[in-house]
Amino acid sequence: MIDVIVVGAGPTGMMLAAELRLHGVHVVVLEKLAEPTPETRGRGLHARSVELMDQRGLLEQCLAVSEKFQIGGMFGGVHKAWPEGIDTAHPYGLAMPQPATERMLTEHALELGAEIRRGCEVVGVSQDEDGVTVELADGTRLSARYLVGCDGGRSAVRKLVGIGFPGEPATVETLLGTMELAEDPETVAAVVAEVRKTQLRFGIIDEGDGVHRVIVPAAGVTEDRTAPTTFEEFKQQLRAVAGTDFGVHSPRWLSRFTDATRQADRYRAGRVLLAGDAAHIHPPTGGQGLNLGIQDAFNLGWKLSATVNGWAPEGLLDSYHAERHPVGARVLDNTRAQMTLLGTEPGAVALRELFSKLMDFDEVNRYVTGMITAVDVRYDLGEDDGHELLGRRQRDVQLKQGRLYGLMHGGRGLLLDQTGRLSAAGWADRVDHVVDVSEELDAPAVLLRPDGHVVWVGEDQGELLDTLAKWFGAAAS
Repeated sequence: MIDVIVVGAGPTGMMLAAELRLHGVHVVVLEKLAEPTPETRGRGLHARSVELMDQRGLLEQCLAVSEKFQIGGMFGGVHKAWPEGIDTAHPYGLAMPQPATERMLTEHALELGAEIRRGCEVVGVSQDEDGVTVELADGTRLSARYLVGCDGGRSAVRKLVGIGFPGEPATVETLLGTMELAEDPETVAAVVAEVRKTQLRFGIIDEGDGVHRVIVPAAGVTEDRTAPTTFEEFKQQLRAVAGTDFGVHSPRWLSRFTDATRQADRYRAGRVLLAGDAAHIHPPTGGQGLNLGIQDAFNLGWKLSATVNGWAPEGLLDSYHAERHPVGARVLDNTRAQMTLLGTEPGAVALRELFSKLMDFDEVNRYVTGMITAVDVRYDLGEDDGHELLGRRQRDVQLKQGRLYGLMHGGRGLLLDQTGRLSAAGWADRVDHVVDVSEELDAPAVLLRPDGHVVWVGEDQGELLDTLAKWFGAAAS
């Protein structure tokens, strides 16, 4: 029997597959599309996702196909300078198109031994206490111990399992695509600048090689979400909004998105789990969607692996929903606020002007930037009056032996011990014990989960043993 079936070979699904393979889990990825999509919906990795890539030894590959950017806030059309004091050793994002991210993660998962089966559409799901059975459109049936739906906002897995998806339907729609322009660059820039004085849901971005990414508000909300976007519709809306269609031609791909905002009421139903857009949809304001999905996978991967491999302590897999559902809800709320700021009515314009002035305060800019980049995420570990690091991810720090993230490529827990007096011997198969010191870490020792979040700070061996058992199961005999 397969250990885990992952449905969806996008960035979320491939990150999850790679995380599972780090722990020897037999994983099969099922993807409905016969070939990867050329669509570039997600256009970058925020600071927290950059950290994840570094933790798994993928950062150099990312840097080879992307460029760094530093924009503070990035909230509802308000962009400010990068603020001082963001707690990360990677104070930047990466302008990395989604196909490049997906390709890199796919290669990573394949190198680790994941199996990808394309052209496989899931049409049925059933489960019992022993496993999950998936039925494909061609009649094939596959069985696994667990199933994870990473199959997007219209997730077949979510619907087949009957997980609720409450929220708000679309009120506005935006057309998105890549194409060539006949108009000269100076005229394009001038028109875009003029239109964006009042319409921030409009833009044209030069992607090189004569290809441009074009974003323009649609005339209304399409009732049939499966209806294809037409090039003629694109040209009509460009003329309606900008007064010209810029001589657009040779479209590479066309799509549309809305401000629909929904979240699964549970991320787990028995042996079936959800991650990425299958668990939450929201407007792309702030560029958070792809990042949120990758971070879901990073949280889930080690917990599901521990469950499959038999050492997960009670409640570990359920902590996936407990930790990630509030994070997703927070993203939905901030995108709701951003869509209000992007409005064209007088009240929205006045609100945006006020918010822009507030963002000039460094503390406000730092708060918003931390929220958008997810470096401020802190999980509730149930610790009262605990250390300020508890629940937060540990930033990369310089050690005498190298950098911390360089020690985390295997996806194991890590005890960073500056005292040299502690022991995690009973968990050596799950936790690396590193005795080293860092001038950047103001704590005698920290215990990190495989996703880099801190679950213990101190120097008491008894407390350490209790925490190891809580997060990494019983000690080996």
